Amino acid sequence: MQLNSTEIAELIKNRIEQFNVVSEARNEGTIVSVTDGIIRINGLADVMQGEMIELPGSRFAIALNLDRDSVGAVVMGPYADLAEGQKVKGTGRILEVPVGRGLLGRVVNTLGEPIDGKGPVDNDGFSPVEVVAPGVIERKSVDQPVQTGIKSIDSMIPIGRGQRELIIGDRQIGKSAIAVDAIINQKDTGIKCVYVAIGQKASTVANLVRNLEEHGALSNTIVVVASASEAAALQYLAPYAGCSMGEYFRDRGEDALIVYDDLSKQAVAYRQISLLLRRPPGREAYPGDVFYLHSRLLERAARVNEAYVEKFTNGEVKGKTGSLTALPIIETQAGDVSAFVPTNVISITDGQIFLESNLFNSGIRPAVNAGISVSRVGGAAQTKIIKKLGGGIRLALAQYAELAAFAQFASDLDDATRAQLEHGQRVTELMKQNQYSPLSIAQTAVSLFAAEKGYLTDVAINKIVDCEAALHAYVNNEHAELMATINESGDYNKDIEASLNKALELFKSTQTW
Repeated sequence: MQLNSTEIAELIKNRIEQFNVVSEARNEGTIVSVTDGIIRINGLADVMQGEMIELPGSRFAIALNLDRDSVGAVVMGPYADLAEGQKVKGTGRILEVPVGRGLLGRVVNTLGEPIDGKGPVDNDGFSPVEVVAPGVIERKSVDQPVQTGIKSIDSMIPIGRGQRELIIGDRQIGKSAIAVDAIINQKDTGIKCVYVAIGQKASTVANLVRNLEEHGALSNTIVVVASASEAAALQYLAPYAGCSMGEYFRDRGEDALIVYDDLSKQAVAYRQISLLLRRPPGREAYPGDVFYLHSRLLERAARVNEAYVEKFTNGEVKGKTGSLTALPIIETQAGDVSAFVPTNVISITDGQIFLESNLFNSGIRPAVNAGISVSRVGGAAQTKIIKKLGGGIRLALAQYAELAAFAQFASDLDDATRAQLEHGQRVTELMKQNQYSPLSIAQTAVSLFAAEKGYLTDVAINKIVDCEAALHAYVNNEHAELMATINESGDYNKDIEASLNKALELFKSTQTW
């Protein structure tokens, strides 16, 4: 078949008219160097600080250094196969993580990807890892308690909803144990929990998850893991990712508790990244913005008012306040709290629980030093009965610490001093508590009442722990109604005092310990 020139011209014209090309504008650059998880990129224009950069193999890096002619980015994951000359793309997006109720009971990595083998995560949406903290006007004062179930903390260093309370001490003296006990105690309180493990061994985290599951607390908890074997970038970002997951509940008028275990390792990971990015080092080789690293994270833990929640939910939730309570953990070296990172975090938080090696080694666990531990805002949130009975406990321990040092040099003590010493010893013994055995408000109140009113005076010091266990068993069985009343109201009046006196008199007559 032959076509004449007119037909050929018509055919070409039709083809040209039908031709449609889809153009795509790409912000593309080239890798010029790869060193220890840090890549330097040329030709990548219009990049934001913290923007995700797409790498070959569906991986991402985060832009941290924006120089005049290049971009320094940190790779989130393996980088061994990255090489000079490879093309990368800007995404125009900041890192986001999945958030929602579907994450409760799951173990995820920094990016919110499940690592527990239970299938995909059922999330309600995504939230940026970097969010500006609520302003002063949007906040509400702390006036509701977070019960940890640990006598020494609830009585002397109370924690309120929306507070930041630092747990600080040397390695292996029970910092994580306090945080885990606090999480276990929230399983029936409605407070959702987030546990962020930074730079820990994977076996340690697996053990923790198993313990939470055994005590029925995993279904109420999100576990975010950036283990020691993972990239420094993931360890640096893990606390921010966990915080975004906790903020989901705070912003919807609910209460949440987040544990950062621990921020010392996050600071080390950030120092590693900063030095590789050639940022100028400062004290202890940390970069100049290491304070801002922690302050912008911990300021996101707050109690927000009803107006904030109503505005955030577009009027769906009314008349409710939300809170995110933070328990950051810092590891010290040989008890040195004057190092750079510990002093930074102490100045950011609303108090600290100081754990001491000497107390831990002498069998006092949890090894809380009541003298230098403090809660700056928790007193306003403390339950009435615990506040009333706990005041004398701190005083007794302070006097005991002072007299014990003096008694070493004095051979002859008068009766009043001896009585004070013995009372202090009994209170110290009473503050001991096993792990994974948090106490209710009523149980704590009964123990404090027994110490305060002298019911333990004629109990041998080595029998205090047994006596307390028998006391709790007795009041739970024989005075269940009184215990329920204390747990519900938390009130302290003459009727409750009389009932407690009666219960303890009857218990003392049983001599069951």
